[in-house]
Amino acid sequence: MSKSVALPGASQQTQTPDTANPQARGLWPLMAPVRGTINLAIALAVLSALSTIGALLCIAPIISELLLPQPDASRIWTLILLAMALTAAAFILRTYAFRTSHMGAFRLEQILRTELTAHLARVPLGYIVNTGSGALKKVIQDDVKALHSFVADSTPLIGRGYGAPIATAVVLFIIDWRLALVTLAVLLLGALCMRFAMKDHGELRRQYDEGNERINTAVIEFVQAMPVVRTFDDGTTSFRRYHTALDHFTNVFKHWMMVSRVPSLIALLILSPLPTLLAVASIGGWMLSQDWITFPSLVAVLLLCTGVAESLMPLMWLLSFIKRAEMSAKRIQDVLAVSPLPQPINPQIPQDSSVRLRDVSFSYERRDSLALDQVSIDVPAGTITALVGPSGAGKSTVAQLIPRFWDVQHGAVEVGGVDVRNITAEALMSHVSFVFQNTFLFHDTIANNIKLGRPAATAAEVEAAAQAAQAHDFIQELPLGYDTIAGERGTRLSGGQRQRITIARAILQNNPIVVLDEATAFADPENEALIVEALANLMHGKTVIIIAHRLATVVDADQIIVLDQGRVAECGRHAELAAANGIYARLWASYQQAQNWGVRKSN
Repeated sequence: MSKSVALPGASQQTQTPDTANPQARGLWPLMAPVRGTINLAIALAVLSALSTIGALLCIAPIISELLLPQPDASRIWTLILLAMALTAAAFILRTYAFRTSHMGAFRLEQILRTELTAHLARVPLGYIVNTGSGALKKVIQDDVKALHSFVADSTPLIGRGYGAPIATAVVLFIIDWRLALVTLAVLLLGALCMRFAMKDHGELRRQYDEGNERINTAVIEFVQAMPVVRTFDDGTTSFRRYHTALDHFTNVFKHWMMVSRVPSLIALLILSPLPTLLAVASIGGWMLSQDWITFPSLVAVLLLCTGVAESLMPLMWLLSFIKRAEMSAKRIQDVLAVSPLPQPINPQIPQDSSVRLRDVSFSYERRDSLALDQVSIDVPAGTITALVGPSGAGKSTVAQLIPRFWDVQHGAVEVGGVDVRNITAEALMSHVSFVFQNTFLFHDTIANNIKLGRPAATAAEVEAAAQAAQAHDFIQELPLGYDTIAGERGTRLSGGQRQRITIARAILQNNPIVVLDEATAFADPENEALIVEALANLMHGKTVIIIAHRLATVVDADQIIVLDQGRVAECGRHAELAAANGIYARLWASYQQAQNWGVRKSN
């Protein structure tokens, strides 16, 4: 990530939120906001398990009383009622344990998604671009959902999985330590088999996840590239990638099943209730014949002995669930550990609408070459400046440094005579409007899309902005007018209509500085005329910086900055640059030649 350097006139007192502490990383530190709720759910689950054990223990004295020559009916009914009460308590406690854990899971989900989205709004745009929307979506949606599932479904099982075996083992040792050891011996044998079955679990799980990701990537690529596939490919090449990924995944899964199937089946068989029951019944029956144990005690042991293994099985599944949740927690913490753009402690307010780049050098993350190399540009207030040059010259980089999408490595970007690093994000966004080449509308009403920069704007102000942007007429023709839903990314509107909505958004915001990233690049002739008129209304009385590919749109600019390989190559007005026989003259000649291009029939 870009780091700011000391500059004359730039305040060096910045406030950077502390990044994630490496010692606090992991699954459980991420659960801190709902730790109390989790502990309560675990405690309720433990109490539920203890109530179940208590209900089972009531059976032994009932049997003992029934074997007496004159059983006490009142004592029997008291024990039966106690067992029923404990059973009901176990059910109620278990229900409230899961209810508590689910409430905590929803709260954690809300906290994490709010924190992630708020944090991403503060990090450099470069991180978001380099990471990609797909990876960030997976963190915000899938990984947070994985932690939701862990808290909701697993935390009560933790209480039951640890509490029930320990409590059962303690009670078994109190009743008869010898039969308790028999129970634990069977359990230990099953655990050893399970450990053998999972000896390569980590590596095999990694291969499984990688194979699954390859399939997902191939499917997404195949679907997204469908127009290209249908035009240039019969499907064999693109589908082969999916088929290869599927074969790889199948082979990994088969290998995993082959190496773990036999020991897993043995372990599951040993840990099932029947082997423990047979071992305890056999030895207990012999001990009963030797008068080493009473019949009611043997019944109590038989009722409880299977509970240890039955409680351990969910615990083994839970350990696998915890590992998956830990991977999701790591990805979430990796995003939260990205340092936000530093905010000034003593912010300053721009004095006017001028823009200035002073000896700016900038390199994108993970790139060795400089995107901008010692660039100096002066844009006086109220003037129109055009940025032109070959592809990759640095035009969009200059434009995006002005609203501080990134921080420069050297030099300074000033708005109104103030380094943008000394301006709060809110103040900077109230001075600079940005009209992107690639428009983006939210799945919301047309009115709310226009009001994005001024949520408190009135309906009359929204309509006035739409009229200035040449958008009012087509909006009126929509089914619900300004209340029509634009669709995801504005798909229910044409490209020209979307562009005019974004211009209306900028007009309503009424910021003194406007940055235009070639707003007419993809417009058809009819829409281009409307967009040009809308832009004229937007630019009136503003400081305007235009990234221009169609040179005819900037011939009247107050100054034209020609960029080449990240440096300022030329600067001046159209006439003098066109006559200078430099880069701009060559670009102008190429542009005029392209305008004369047409389809010609060969002889």
